[in-house]
Amino acid sequence: MNVRDVLEAYGQGKIDLQRAEQLLRMDFLERVGEHTLFDHAREARRGIPEVIWGENKSPSMVAEIASAVLKDRDAVLISRASPEHVKVLKATVDEEHVRYIERSKLIVVDRRKDRPKNGKIGIMTAGSSDIAVAEEAKAMAEVMGCEVLTEYDIGVAALHRFLDPLAKMLDQGVDALVVVAGMEGALPTVVSGLADVPIIGVPTSVGYGYGGKGEAALMGMLQTCSPGLVVVNIDNGIAAGATAALISLRCRRKR
Repeated sequence: MNVRDVLEAYGQGKIDLQRAEQLLRMDFLERVGEHTLFDHAREARRGIPEVIWGENKSPSMVAEIASAVLKDRDAVLISRASPEHVKVLKATVDEEHVRYIERSKLIVVDRRKDRPKNGKIGIMTAGSSDIAVAEEAKAMAEVMGCEVLTEYDIGVAALHRFLDPLAKMLDQGVDALVVVAGMEGALPTVVSGLADVPIIGVPTSVGYGYGGKGEAALMGMLQTCSPGLVVVNIDNGIAAGATAALISLRCRRKR
């Protein structure tokens, strides 16, 4: 929950004054088991929902952290999660609120009946092999309160494919675009040369041989000659979705 959410929860009597004060403090830390020191105020400061890295954590550890997170908020994401993580989490949290995006290895726990739709972003992929990362970005932005338009498999191997989808997204008023690409990573630069909104490039670990683990795509995006394109790390859909959502929500708050 962000600062507004904390104040609204207090005003509605969902949390008491002491808990509200804790959540708004920058140093509100809680020890979870023997493994985690959780910062409860991080979401209030940043406006980004909590994301638990699942890889290298046991299912029981993830479930324990998620339970602590959900004391004061309605949503949490677990990235790089396995079906075993899902199984144990469903035994800990109400199963109806747990969604597993298998292709992205992402668990979304969202207890809200109606997600807010205060922002609008677009997500494009160069190839179908990039969809898993795109879906991670989409889930993150949706939890943060954005409507997300998607167009997949429209890369530069057939350059004309992305023109209509791009025009459609811009006409519908997206505030930022996430463009996901592997191989040489050319699509974000091409899109950036034509769009008047911020572009977040996401290199993916798709490709052959030398540079094929995403390094070529990353370097290509970093060397773009089109200002307005920024780049996140390889396969980091979480960061891309969060950044695009922050841009859109800030834009619409001003309006």
